[in-house]
Amino acid sequence: MPTSIRLNNDIENRLTHLAEITGRSKSFYLRKLIEDHFDELEEIYLAEETLQRIRRGEEKTHSLKDVEHELGLDD
Repeated sequence: MPTSIRLNNDIENRLTHLAEITGRSKSFYLRKLIEDHFDELEEIYLAEETLQRIRRGEEKTHSLKDVEHELGLDD
């Protein structure tokens, strides 16, 4: 699926330089960055969204004590 993005001049120049020096395409490096770091981005941004829902009272939370009791781990 074709997608386009705007990069600031510094990043664009660095990416172009890397591609020229290594003989790989800029698309290769952009794809590599996304593939290697997308899990981290999901984790960060989805956690932030969950935190916002908790703060708005839209997400239920459970205390460690209650979870331990529910799982029968409260000796």
